[in-house]
Amino acid sequence: MGRRRRDEEDGEPPRPELELDLHEGWIDHAVAAEFPELRLRWADVPSPPSRRTPPGLEQRLRVLSGRFAGPQAVAIRREPIPHAYRVFFRHIGLDPDTTRTPIEAVVVERLMDGGFKPQGHLRDAQRIALVETSVPVWAIDAAALDGPLGIRLARTGERLGEGEYAHDLEPGRLVVADAGPALGVLFGDLAPRAEPGAATRTLRLFTVQVAGVPEVHVEEALWQCAEALDAR
Repeated sequence: MGRRRRDEEDGEPPRPELELDLHEGWIDHAVAAEFPELRLRWADVPSPPSRRTPPGLEQRLRVLSGRFAGPQAVAIRREPIPHAYRVFFRHIGLDPDTTRTPIEAVVVERLMDGGFKPQGHLRDAQRIALVETSVPVWAIDAAALDGPLGIRLARTGERLGEGEYAHDLEPGRLVVADAGPALGVLFGDLAPRAEPGAATRTLRLFTVQVAGVPEVHVEEALWQCAEALDAR
């Protein structure tokens, strides 16, 4: 829990302090036994009133684009936090050279596009948090939740989503879930029912801490995303 004072922007009146309650998600016993340092942290924030990226965030994306030219992009995988996620990917059966970690994926996207192009308020807030901290932040529609948020193993016969577009989950795959069916694959797709939409009023932001990632960076990622979502 806590408050954080935002910096005053030139020519604008001071804005209220941002309040953010940080919570610890649950980890299934079998998962915790195998990955004792795995954590899920989350916080609820208001959904932005508009999908359009505010001008201030567009400017921030332009500044961040300058940090990641070719050499920096190639070197990022060797930095401590990106490397920690690469190691975790291997531990859960993902090849990080094929399935990129979130920070590597967004840096490759920047190189392909020639910069961080605006993609909407929520997506850009998530990208800013990721680029600033190397820690990914996801967002789900809080109204879709049935109980607390945590991480468990996919069950035999479990599917992600409903109807003809649902797909089978490999038993034992790590998933993000509440009391009901899986909300998403860890570091993968979200179920349609969890995706934020035009009717979303409250977002549940969450992030995943793995061995080698300091807690301060995890908390900072949530703060960065929440502050960017609060921008007008």
